[in-house]
Amino acid sequence: MSHLKHAKPREIGIDADRLETAYRLLRKWTTGPKPPIPGGAILVGRHGRVVPPRFFGRQGPEPHAEPIRTDSLFLLASISKPITYLAGMLQVEQGRLNLSDPVTHYIPDFAAHHKEDTLVEHLFTHTSGMPDMLPDNAELRQQHAPLKTFIDRAIQIMPLFDAGTDRKYQSMGTLVAAELVQKLDGRPIRDVLRHELFDPLGLHDFALGSRGLDRRRLVRVEVPDYQRGSDFGWNSQYWQEFGAPWGGAFASPEDLAVICQLMLGDGQVRGTRLLAPATVRSMTENRLATMPGIEPRLAATQPWGLGWKLNHRGTSASWGDSLGPNVFGHTGATGTMCWMDRDRDAFCILLTSAIRSKAPWRLVHLSNAISAAIL
Repeated sequence: MSHLKHAKPREIGIDADRLETAYRLLRKWTTGPKPPIPGGAILVGRHGRVVPPRFFGRQGPEPHAEPIRTDSLFLLASISKPITYLAGMLQVEQGRLNLSDPVTHYIPDFAAHHKEDTLVEHLFTHTSGMPDMLPDNAELRQQHAPLKTFIDRAIQIMPLFDAGTDRKYQSMGTLVAAELVQKLDGRPIRDVLRHELFDPLGLHDFALGSRGLDRRRLVRVEVPDYQRGSDFGWNSQYWQEFGAPWGGAFASPEDLAVICQLMLGDGQVRGTRLLAPATVRSMTENRLATMPGIEPRLAATQPWGLGWKLNHRGTSASWGDSLGPNVFGHTGATGTMCWMDRDRDAFCILLTSAIRSKAPWRLVHLSNAISAAIL
């Protein structure tokens, strides 16, 4: 299977002039001697087709970086998380994994520090009490520690709160979910994703970790201060090849678009069915609303599905001011965002290389302009 078919904006109910507003914004932010965003791409899809992606800026944040390539592969950062959870849901469909089981049913050592009551679903919904990162995260990266070391540390970690009583973003919960998949499948998570997700969909420009990809195509991103001048930062060969299940996937905009359409298509895209409709619906409904230990106000204002986040309207974590509460998607620390709107049968992909936390409003401005173009 190849990419989704291209369409002119008007053919799929998108106002070309309004869409141009988003293009102009990203062009402005990626030009000049010290642009706030080194480079990026915009792709919008609707009714199973896409407006061809547009690329802006340069391939990296260096002052004299080369112009961005039209075959660029972007570090998705935390958009990797729902991709990892998709592998977990395939295990659910195959009768190997129950979300309602304790994690210790599959990983007995996870019982350390009284985590016996943590359910698999808690890992999928950021309600496990697991920390976002390990306390010695930077030190492990300095040592070029392998993924297994991170997994072993995460399994033994002390939780921040009792599972199912609160929601706090947890990359390490995603890592433990990836270990569940590895144990049940018998293959590394990167191989599971390749053979069970990417290959069946014909996604040759999508991978967890950069092994096998042309490094010249990888977009280099801005890095946090603690990574500057190091050999373990996001742009290092170590980290690019590491394949962090919580943030190490690379993809082209058009390959990510196929995943978005898979979700909008209730598990089917271009004639290939990968998931059952019920599975997709379960991933994109507010799972916090039926957790007995979650405070109702929290569930209402910070809704999460299984891996996918629902739009947090009226908060700084919102993706757009005109997007409804059932819009689902994800963001990433490297300046990435994607959302899917089932009501309008449309999706938006924004991939940039600027640290999102420095100016999260920029992605929202772009998102607002794109949403306004969908008629």
